[in-house]
Amino acid sequence: MDVQEIRKVEGFLKRRFQLPTIKVRARPQKKDSAEVFIGDEFVGVLFRDDEDGELSYNFTMAILDIDLEEG
Repeated sequence: MDVQEIRKVEGFLKRRFQLPTIKVRARPQKKDSAEVFIGDEFVGVLFRDDEDGELSYNFTMAILDIDLEEG
């Protein structure tokens, strides 16, 4: 994912989740995905899917059982 693409997706996520602290950062040595952070905390991976000529993005976030107990 190039810088312009990352900025577009980051802007979308900020608006969609009403979360100005969300950041999308390029992954070293990976061109098909980026990392998603809230503040300084890594929360997931964003994958670029350009299959059959249709472009989409898939966000994957793992939620650990210990994270559920914090609330």
